[in-house]
Amino acid sequence: MPLDLGAKGSCHIGGNVATNAGGLRLLRYGSLRGTVLGLEVVLADGSVLDCLTSLRKDNTGYDLKQLFIGSEGTLGVITAVSILCPQKPKAVNLAFLGCQSFAKVLETFTTSRAMLGEILSACEFMDEKCMELVERHLKLSNPLTGSPFYVLIETSGSDSTHDADKLNNFLEQAMTSGLVADGTVATDAKKIKTLWSLRERITEALTHDGCVYKYDISLPVGKLYDLVMDMRARLGQSAKNVVGYGHLGDGNLHLNITAESYSHFLLDAIEPYVYEWTARHKGSISAEHGLGFKKKQYIHYSKPNEAIFLMQRFKAMLDPKGILNPYKTLPTSSESNMH
Repeated sequence: MPLDLGAKGSCHIGGNVATNAGGLRLLRYGSLRGTVLGLEVVLADGSVLDCLTSLRKDNTGYDLKQLFIGSEGTLGVITAVSILCPQKPKAVNLAFLGCQSFAKVLETFTTSRAMLGEILSACEFMDEKCMELVERHLKLSNPLTGSPFYVLIETSGSDSTHDADKLNNFLEQAMTSGLVADGTVATDAKKIKTLWSLRERITEALTHDGCVYKYDISLPVGKLYDLVMDMRARLGQSAKNVVGYGHLGDGNLHLNITAESYSHFLLDAIEPYVYEWTARHKGSISAEHGLGFKKKQYIHYSKPNEAIFLMQRFKAMLDPKGILNPYKTLPTSSESNMH
C-alpha cells in the first residue's frame, strides 16, 4: 500500500482518497492522485459512477476520478478504489540524526536526495520542542540529545548490502562536512518502529500539552521553519509552546501552537496572520488535511476567485440539493464575494 500515515490504525481508504491524504511516504510513492487508478463513486442522486479501471494509461475524455480525489466527500461518496501498489521493499534502513540549525537540516536533505536517490523513502524533521513533548508526555526516550533539530531519513530498497553501503557513505559525508552532529541507525524492525514513534506520536504528545491550534501548510522548503520562528516571536508569552515538524521531502510543515486553554484572543493573533504569511510565500494553507469547515472561508489565500467559482459550479451540478458533506470545503457564495 503506497500510503502510510499516523492515523493508519483507524482511518479508511475511502476517506484517505477523498482527502487526498499525503502521509509519510509521499516522497517515494507520490500522492494518491498518482497512485489511484480508478474509483467507484455514488453520486448525490444515488447513481453509481463506475470508473474502476486498472489501466495505467487511459486518455479517453476527462479524468473524472480526479474530481473526487481530494473533494472531501462534497461531490460523491467513494465506495471502491483501484490502487497501484509498488513492490514491498526487502530492505529498510532508518537514520535518526541531530542537526544544529535548520540550514543544516536543509543541506542534509539536499545531500540525502543526491546520495540516496531512488532508495530514499522518507525525510522527516522535528524541532527540539517536539522531542521534549514526546519525552515528557509519552515517556519515550531520545537516543540523541542536545540538538535543536532532528531528522529522520528512511531508505527502502531491494538489496540490503547495497542500501547499507549507500546510507553509510551518506552518513560519513554528512558527519565529516559538519551537517550532522549526532546520529543513530536502525535496520531491525523493532528499533525502526521505536525511532519512527518519536516522529509519529508528536500529535499525541501535543494533546497532553493543553489546547492545540493546528496548521498544516506547505511552503518552499527553504522557508519552512521561518514561519515557526515568526509565530514564536509574534505570540511570545501568550502561547505555551510553538512547535514545527513535518515532511521535509515535500515541503509540508505541521505548525502546532499550544496554550493552557482555548483563547479567542490567541486565535485572533494566529489567524488570519498564518494564512497571510503562507500566501505571501506562495504556499498552500492546507497541504494534506483538507479545508473542512474551519478553513473553507480561507480558501482564497491559496486559490484564485476563478478557480473557487468553478469549484462552486461543480458542486451545484453534482450536488444541487447540497446533501453531500454540507458546509465543508467551499465558501458560501457570500463569503467568496467578500474577497
